[in-house]
Amino acid sequence: MDRRSFLTKGAVGGAAAGAASLAAPAYAQGNRTLTMVTTWGRGLAGVHDAAERVANNITAMSDGQLTVDLRAAGELVGAFEVFDAVTAGQADMYHGADYYFVGQHPGYAFFTAVPFGMTAQELANWYYHDGGMELHDELGQIFGLKSFLGGNTGAQAGGWFRQEINSPEDFNGLRFRMPGLGGQALGKLGASVQNLPGAEVYQALSSGAIDGTEWIGPWADEKAGFQEVTQNYYTAGFHEPGAGLSVATNRDVFDELTPAQQKIIEIAAAEAHQWNLAQFLSENGAALQRLQSSGVNLLEFPDEVWNAFGRASQEVLDENMGDELFARIHESVMDSMNSSSNWITRSEGAYRSQRDRVLG
Repeated sequence: MDRRSFLTKGAVGGAAAGAASLAAPAYAQGNRTLTMVTTWGRGLAGVHDAAERVANNITAMSDGQLTVDLRAAGELVGAFEVFDAVTAGQADMYHGADYYFVGQHPGYAFFTAVPFGMTAQELANWYYHDGGMELHDELGQIFGLKSFLGGNTGAQAGGWFRQEINSPEDFNGLRFRMPGLGGQALGKLGASVQNLPGAEVYQALSSGAIDGTEWIGPWADEKAGFQEVTQNYYTAGFHEPGAGLSVATNRDVFDELTPAQQKIIEIAAAEAHQWNLAQFLSENGAALQRLQSSGVNLLEFPDEVWNAFGRASQEVLDENMGDELFARIHESVMDSMNSSSNWITRSEGAYRSQRDRVLG
């Protein structure tokens, strides 16, 4: 081999080796266990199921390369401590409702629900096609998280009350459990708002520590046993018209995974999002019938109360508009929601109205 041939081949080989070293990040090798903490008590209907679905999806889809060790609220950290546990590296990932973490940033509310916000379908439209996922990622980068939607409860009920609500003044001094910006709106009406983890709500209601609570909807509420305490159930609420649940992975941990493993987490979460929504919607109708048969009063808030909800909710949103990212997320949500709602109302909405009329 002559000198020119040697140098040429050596240069090519060196360049290729250099390119390979630059192009290939150092991914962790071998099987790995990821610890997932949750905001849910073990066995809480629907929400804990969604966390299990994500965990089982990841383990199955990775063929055991990734095993998710699921820890319910209180088993490693408390329900409201999961965000800090994952950002600090104490756990690898969490499953929860991101509106529990509006204290870290108010923008997190949009990835669960905001008052008078998106239905479940509108949330999915925004998240997967109108920039919501990218904004979730931008928000997560601030805290070292990689986040995806990983469940949805559908429209939530207005809640359980010891006394009927006939006017906005009935909220004055009422001790009521409601997280997120919806709870802040009730505070504007004079309510003493409590933010309790799901596993603690029944005890607080039955002991008289609170006067009322929202939780999720007929199926999960029935499983929680609230009908044993009070019979006044408001079936439509202003606060969570389509509540999303989230999966967030510590960003350093996520970046150590291979691209295939990262995609597995994304797809596992997306599948659980749709599966969980269908679970809630399939269970709620029969549960509502059972509650009504057992003597529960199914009620609706008067228009005067809805109007008060609207004013208070707008006030809460306005108070957060000084945060640039919150304002950008809000604008994105409203643009997508208005576009989606226009078509859904004219198509599915009109169809369902006619179906109900024709079929009686």
